[in-house]
Amino acid sequence: MGPHPAVAAIRLAVRRVLHDVLNELSRDTADSPPAGAPARTRADGPPLVLVACSGGADSMALASALAFEARKLAVRAGGITVDHGLQAGSDLRAAEVASRLTALRLDPVESVAVTVGRAGGPEAAARDARYAALDEAAERLGAAAVLLGHTRDDQAETVLLGLARGSGIRSLSGMAAVSGSAGRYRRPFLQLDRQTARKACLVQSLPVWDDPMNADPAYTRSRLRHEGLPALEKSLGKGVVEALARTAQLCRDDADALDTWAAQADPTVRDDAGLLECAKLYALPPAVRRRVLRRAAIAEGAPAGSLFARHVEELDRLITGWRGQGAINLPGRVVARRQGGRLVIRQG
Repeated sequence: MGPHPAVAAIRLAVRRVLHDVLNELSRDTADSPPAGAPARTRADGPPLVLVACSGGADSMALASALAFEARKLAVRAGGITVDHGLQAGSDLRAAEVASRLTALRLDPVESVAVTVGRAGGPEAAARDARYAALDEAAERLGAAAVLLGHTRDDQAETVLLGLARGSGIRSLSGMAAVSGSAGRYRRPFLQLDRQTARKACLVQSLPVWDDPMNADPAYTRSRLRHEGLPALEKSLGKGVVEALARTAQLCRDDADALDTWAAQADPTVRDDAGLLECAKLYALPPAVRRRVLRRAAIAEGAPAGSLFARHVEELDRLITGWRGQGAINLPGRVVARRQGGRLVIRQG
């Protein structure tokens, strides 16, 4: 008799990701990477794959599947839990999660404490601190990949949050299955719902921890999870989450294509001195033109995370709505102005 369907589903999702990682490492080895290449291409012995685990149902299910599948493949499996220090006793909770990962026979297992700042709000600040810790651990341990337990439900929430911000098709693309430096982060569960992960924990008798912050209405994502999405499902039917996740993938495909088009268009709209020519920019489709402008601003030092849609729209108006406007100040002390039919973007 085979495993419970929920357990089989999470294991299959992880198995596919591990095969992808191994195939990529094989290609890297065949291509003889140069000195200084990422550690994942140079590690001796079986590659190390880490799971980022909070102790919740999603990440515990992921940890259990990684532990099971890694033993069948040439992969070492380890785990990282991050203590954000936002709740009393968080250090004890992190130690308990680390103990559970060790019980699953993951090795190495680490608990990493971080200091959460305030930039961008509490949710963004906690996320930034967490990823910084995961990046550091992955580099130090030479991990080939870090698995994250985001589910289809998380993807649907991300799409709705992007829609509410009105920040364009890239925000509607949600989370990528592969992201980070050299494809470090992998999200095997993006096609699985949250209930499947929880059921897999239940039938395997895996203890899970439900973070009270996930139910705290003070946080936007929590309100969306417990109020917004249920209201949508009540009005539109139970297929909302799946439809939103499918929308994310379609938007990601479109956004990737437009980014490629913009990269190809960039050199064709510059003069011999490398300056952007306004007339040539004007001739581009708006979606491509705005991407070229965004790329140009980032290349001159504007931080990508601080360059919002409104900044790019102001740049675009220098091309499409020129009325003799003055210079535009962008994040990172970058200044853009139109001069003699050219768009000049420089550090101020």
